[in-house]
Amino acid sequence: MRTIMIRATVFFLLYYLVRYHNPKNYVISRPLTEYSSARYAMQPALIDPYGRHITYLRLSVTDRCNLRCTYCMGESIRFLPKSKLLTLEEIVRVVQICAQLGIRKVRITGGEPFMRNEILAILCALRSVEGINEVHITTNGVRITEYIRALEELGIASVNLSLDTFGAEQFATLTRRPVFGTVMQAFEALLASSIPLNVNAVLTHHHTADDIYAMCEQTRDNPLCLRFIEEMPFNGNIRESPAAPYWTHTKILSTMRDRYPQLQELGRSHHAATAELYKVPVYQGTLGIIAGFSRTFCHACNRLRITAQGMLKTCLYDSGAVNLRMLLRSGASDSDISSALISAVRQRFRNGFEAEQASQRASGFETMSTIGG
Repeated sequence: MRTIMIRATVFFLLYYLVRYHNPKNYVISRPLTEYSSARYAMQPALIDPYGRHITYLRLSVTDRCNLRCTYCMGESIRFLPKSKLLTLEEIVRVVQICAQLGIRKVRITGGEPFMRNEILAILCALRSVEGINEVHITTNGVRITEYIRALEELGIASVNLSLDTFGAEQFATLTRRPVFGTVMQAFEALLASSIPLNVNAVLTHHHTADDIYAMCEQTRDNPLCLRFIEEMPFNGNIRESPAAPYWTHTKILSTMRDRYPQLQELGRSHHAATAELYKVPVYQGTLGIIAGFSRTFCHACNRLRITAQGMLKTCLYDSGAVNLRMLLRSGASDSDISSALISAVRQRFRNGFEAEQASQRASGFETMSTIGG
């Protein structure tokens, strides 16, 4: 633990030295002097054709993962070379520009974010970006335990733990890796920490109603939010992609009500939230359902995605709107990149169904590890 804390401190100091005392003129981020303070105080510039203000960025920092979840990727997946990923400097620069345009919340995703050696440096840097109020992170739990104290010190706003079962045998079947004990240690350590915890469980045809009940019971004594997610087609292989999820949001809710007839509806935590929330009376935690395939929340979507290789996506289901890595490495100014972001948002689709239809994928969907989960 002490080693991790020392590493976090060193990364932060290195970032500070390079950012503000830069003898070789390495560009971590430009000062954005093109933007006046008056513009910074204006309404968000990222407003789509349907009046939705974009304030949330999901940013993937790697496509690599140490699990092989059956609904996400195959064993033979090829990962990107490091040169194809956004660098630390490029990540910080893009987030600074996004902050100038109204982004206030950033979630770091993967792949598995803790597969990237620079993850603490990235988090440190993003926590210091003016305008970014919240930094969150999504993880599979395999590597996070030793970092939890550092995440608390950094003020990480929440952790989403991707955990599709609380059974060791089923875990090995779904993830194809024998690390259930390690993930459960992470689960317990996160519960004991000061960081709010969400558990995200993708439901597939491998799950039964009893599996759902077992997961719901985790909210009896634990102050977490356990969210069930419809399976989506992002597994990189069109032949294995479901035409529709086995567990739809309506079926999940009906199954929960069968066991918990007094289930309380809490609605959404805010207007742009993806999860419909529920609570079993007297249980400490809450339950949620995210209709990622049915796309019931598109009308209020406030999110952008940037993949690990720097592709901007204005919708999970589109095929990519702007190659930011190309802009960053071709000498584009902050103003050029800002204009590209604004233009992409102004051409945003109404919902995920329109985006999917427009993308016309002949070879199937990418994996979630490539997009950013």
